[in-house]
Amino acid sequence: MKKIYALALMVIMSACQKEDFEDFYADPSKLNTTTVEKQFTGFIFSNKDYALPSYWNYFVIHRITNNRYTQAVTWANDIDQYIPGGGAVNDRWNTYYNFLAQYRELQKVFNSLSEEDQKLRRIYMLAATVYLYDHTQQVVDLHGDIPFSEAGMLSTNGGDYNVSYPKYDSAESIYTTMLDDLKSIADELNTIEVNSGIQVGFEKQDLINNGDLTAWKRYVNSLRLRILTRVSGASNFSSRAQTEIGQIVGNPTAYPIVNTNVENIAFEVKTLGVYFNDNNEFERGLEDWNGNVAGKKLVDHMVNNKDPRLTYVLEPGVEAENGKYETISQLENSSTITEKINAGTLTIYNRSTLSRNSYFPGILISASQVQFMLAEYYLKAGNEAMASATYEKGIRESINFYKEVRSISNNSVSPVPANITEAQIVAYLATPEVQWTPAKSANEKLALIGLQKWLHFNVVQPLENWTEVRRLKLPALTFWVDQASNQTTVPARWNYPNSEKAYNEANYNAVASKDNLTTKLFWDTK
Repeated sequence: MKKIYALALMVIMSACQKEDFEDFYADPSKLNTTTVEKQFTGFIFSNKDYALPSYWNYFVIHRITNNRYTQAVTWANDIDQYIPGGGAVNDRWNTYYNFLAQYRELQKVFNSLSEEDQKLRRIYMLAATVYLYDHTQQVVDLHGDIPFSEAGMLSTNGGDYNVSYPKYDSAESIYTTMLDDLKSIADELNTIEVNSGIQVGFEKQDLINNGDLTAWKRYVNSLRLRILTRVSGASNFSSRAQTEIGQIVGNPTAYPIVNTNVENIAFEVKTLGVYFNDNNEFERGLEDWNGNVAGKKLVDHMVNNKDPRLTYVLEPGVEAENGKYETISQLENSSTITEKINAGTLTIYNRSTLSRNSYFPGILISASQVQFMLAEYYLKAGNEAMASATYEKGIRESINFYKEVRSISNNSVSPVPANITEAQIVAYLATPEVQWTPAKSANEKLALIGLQKWLHFNVVQPLENWTEVRRLKLPALTFWVDQASNQTTVPARWNYPNSEKAYNEANYNAVASKDNLTTKLFWDTK
């Protein structure tokens, strides 16, 4: 059988690829047995490795790209280090298009139902679209223009490969579609009435919010906020962004958002081995090849400012003397950095809080993230009081987040973190690098927001971290210049996988001029 272009090939692969999952859900590729309910769960499950901390996502992808591009970690500089690896690019791309194909199959199954059955199961399509757009934004933010409106349609097109090679949609048009659809979904969720029997099933099939409609409302509106914030600096979106964010914050009853950590949108691991196996994936993904050595700027800020999160997020290197949080400049020569890393004295990310915590959740939207987006909105709107309040709440929610994830950890290899008092939080908020009031200009205050967002994301939300660092150019980071490579510093985007040139040539050629590491995305305006 000839090799088929990746997007077309992502036919209806089974949504149930793990043995412990197959017992519960039928193979969605068998159209005579699948249902909207089963396909919905299979669709969500197919993307789990890019929601929960997984070995492949952390070791193959984040370790050599996003975590370095934000200096969340320390590593030994090397030639071509700023070029995203082929394995990272290909796997992220192929997984997304399998995920999109699963969504198309869900659409196909849903559209085959009677009008009455479609009405009954409408909630599944609304929720699936929200989750799809969450991850579609992430892929757009990596590449820019991508195949979307025509992608993943092989099954829908009756297996006809010739009509299933999709065109590329512009990043701007995809953003517009997502914003339009999510606004409609937000309004529809306020009026939808879910049949009691359907609701029982939805609670079982929904791996994200367990059928909680209010949580889905918070998810859709917080996602809208994220998308709107991302495009707020683009000339053709800035007015819409300010208007629609204003509508969201001005009507919390109609458009609730994530405000506290209890409301975070996340994959929660409640029972190991059910749906999501442990297998030490986060541990191996982050720690292997010293991928968990923390970046100097992050460590120094936490230590010098007595950041209450310090002992929850970080720990001294296993060979550090007297519990010292040691760091090294990323501008040092490679051999010096390698020697320090191998000595085991450099500060690492807290293993019991993060990488060895089998119950660490897959974060989709967090309260701290939302508060920092609100702070930016209020700052631009000239509402100083609310900008300050949401900025400080973002810090408090971040502190509480790391306390809470440590409290559910099943690992104790790292020292027990110091108890955090209100006095410590107040003192931290008053330090010169954190305090809001002394910052006079809007740029200085935005720098405070950008720094705290970066501290909160660290290695927990690597892609969101890099995307926001690209957008805001905050915090200001200095990188070693790779003079031996054509790509001397951090890229502006990822390349397309080579499979696009080989198997979708005609459509790829339309965007080939943009396929380089220096072409900025439309929202990257600074």
